[in-house]
Amino acid sequence: MRITVVTPTYNEAENLPKLVSALFSLPLDINVLVVDDNSPDGTGRVADELVSKYPGRIEVLHRPGKMGLRSAYLNGFQKVMDGSVDAIVQMDADFSHDPSALLDMASLLQVNDVVLGSRYVKGGSVDERWPLWRRSLSAFGNYYARTILGLPLHDVTTGYRMWRRETLQQVPFERIQSNGYVFLVEMAYLAHCLEFKIGEAPIYFADRRWGKSKMSIKIQMEAAFRIWQVWWHYRDLRKAGRSARL
Repeated sequence: MRITVVTPTYNEAENLPKLVSALFSLPLDINVLVVDDNSPDGTGRVADELVSKYPGRIEVLHRPGKMGLRSAYLNGFQKVMDGSVDAIVQMDADFSHDPSALLDMASLLQVNDVVLGSRYVKGGSVDERWPLWRRSLSAFGNYYARTILGLPLHDVTTGYRMWRRETLQQVPFERIQSNGYVFLVEMAYLAHCLEFKIGEAPIYFADRRWGKSKMSIKIQMEAAFRIWQVWWHYRDLRKAGRSARL
């Protein structure tokens, strides 16, 4: 299976070389696409150096500034699907997503259209250093989103995902409106509405090792409101099901 990992970056110069090294140490056929939003810390330059270090295995998509998670992934998907790839991974660059989990995710993808790296299935967990309020907020955010949207999944806000190429080719990306972290929920809901088979592989979600988290209470409060917009926006696809696939 030829796998391409798409990882959006903004100020991940310290993390990126370590992540790439960890990915390439796995017994998988992996390439990497870095989508960098002109990081002030020089992440784009670091990514270009990695291209020279690992010829043919890394590409870099340089963007002029912060343009959001949605466009980072959609631009990345478009670029890698033009090439030779069987599976496409969404993955953070900050080591909150353990690269070794890709082994189980790749295995599970054999019988699914998309696999979510899930913190809330049996065997999954979050960083033991998280305070109780943060654990509760994360768990409630998932419960809130999946209850409103009627999603039969345990972790709908996870950013760690592996898609079959042909699955992404059938997704009407022009329908996606959300930016930021709600984009992740919207993609999961869109896949559900289109009746794709979704699997969940347990992961340990670690707090980022280096750098500063980009998550905030404001972002999470905005997400809570936008979940309702997602529910309303896809009322037609809930009825259309598989027939709405491209």
